[in-house]
Amino acid sequence: MKQLIVKTATETDFFQRGRELARLADQNKSLPDEYVISFEDPAEMLELLTTARLALLRAIKEQPGSITQLAQRLHRNRDTVKRDVDKLASHGLVAIESIILPGRGPMKEIHPRAGRLRLEAS
Repeated sequence: MKQLIVKTATETDFFQRGRELARLADQNKSLPDEYVISFEDPAEMLELLTTARLALLRAIKEQPGSITQLAQRLHRNRDTVKRDVDKLASHGLVAIESIILPGRGPMKEIHPRAGRLRLEAS
């Protein structure tokens, strides 16, 4: 996925977008290579996208890694980073993948959901 869009939108906007995607699918046309997360209330969007979480998203985009690695790079508490990663993952902004490190065992690596993040608010 190339682009993740986080924006404010009304319920009407949400259903209109769904109808447009269904129309494209019915016509066998390609769907946009984007993932959209919308909030009716801008305050909810701002509650999710705090300054610390935006910095975490940038760090994940620059170099995916484990929660421990991200916490070290950001000079933040590991438990706080874990809570932030879980919140971002629950909203679909990041993906958590289990990988096996030779000689070390399993590790959860955090990846961005898309190469580009676009924020829109009105």
